[in-house]
Amino acid sequence: LDPGVPAGPQPEHPVNCVSHADATAYAAWLARETGKRYRLPSEAEWEYAARAGSTSLRPWGDGPEEACIHANVYDRSGAAAFRLGRANAGCADGYPGVAPVGEFAANGFGLEDMIGNVAEWIEDCYTASYVGRPRDARAWTWLGGCQRRVLRGGSWVSPPDEARSAARVGADAALRADSVGFRVAMDLDERRAQQ
Repeated sequence: LDPGVPAGPQPEHPVNCVSHADATAYAAWLARETGKRYRLPSEAEWEYAARAGSTSLRPWGDGPEEACIHANVYDRSGAAAFRLGRANAGCADGYPGVAPVGEFAANGFGLEDMIGNVAEWIEDCYTASYVGRPRDARAWTWLGGCQRRVLRGGSWVSPPDEARSAARVGADAALRADSVGFRVAMDLDERRAQQ
């Protein structure tokens, strides 16, 4: 599905239309440029950051109708512009497509756009369950790579059941879509992490 928005990327929009390899290459480039250890987050790290200490379905609570304060998801604005035949959040945020970064309330950790706007590539290979996954926060990957990777957070086109902290989907790692982007994680040195 490619409804064709934004027609042209704007400087205030999140990075989108990038494959998993594009996102990984950016993190590697950023690490070389800064001398710091940047990478894509693991699923465990991403969900911890998205939840921000909450135990509800979403960082702001269980109700999808509150999304328009906290996240750019498929809502009445999106449904009016793109009749996709799916449930919407029941509110209107005025952004039928991708919204500028930081337009919605931050979560409890001060992180913006963890839910909605663009779904985010994660380092993990996609499997339907968590069976066999590492018990720590490491990403689940296979030698030789994997064709399907995990997307987290939902996007501007996501119905309420896909726009929540635990929602995850698998996607072909080569996918480039206006509803898909990424964020990076930075490894702290051991001494600094313990402080």
